[in-house]
Amino acid sequence: MSDFGFLNTHRTWEDWCGMLLGALIAASPWFPIHDEAVTAGHQMVVLNTVAIGLVVFGLSQLEYVALQRWQEVTTIVVGLWLIASPYALGYSGEGFLRLYHTSLGAVVVLLGVLQLWQDWDLSDQDMLRHGQ
Repeated sequence: MSDFGFLNTHRTWEDWCGMLLGALIAASPWFPIHDEAVTAGHQMVVLNTVAIGLVVFGLSQLEYVALQRWQEVTTIVVGLWLIASPYALGYSGEGFLRLYHTSLGAVVVLLGVLQLWQDWDLSDQDMLRHGQ
């Protein structure tokens, strides 16, 4: 019987997916699919979204270079904030942007939980060898 340890090891492609997610989040206020009035009237929405995207991108880059557990926990917290931000910042009535941010936030949380689960039992030395 073969060993299906595909999800048991933190791989570098997961970090690249995190960087892609961060770029998608940061660019989302300018996607032409949603109503431009949402972002034109809410500069806080744009600032929040770009900041979250940059944080997700930056954390994924840090995980790629030097893996630490706090990065994964922070990724989960930032993903939860992205899910909650349409309701906290008052754009929950806008269909596409709310759906997009909720979906991307859920993917960020799932990715962070997967990576934290994969790295839970690793020693500090094993985490330093990530990506090599």
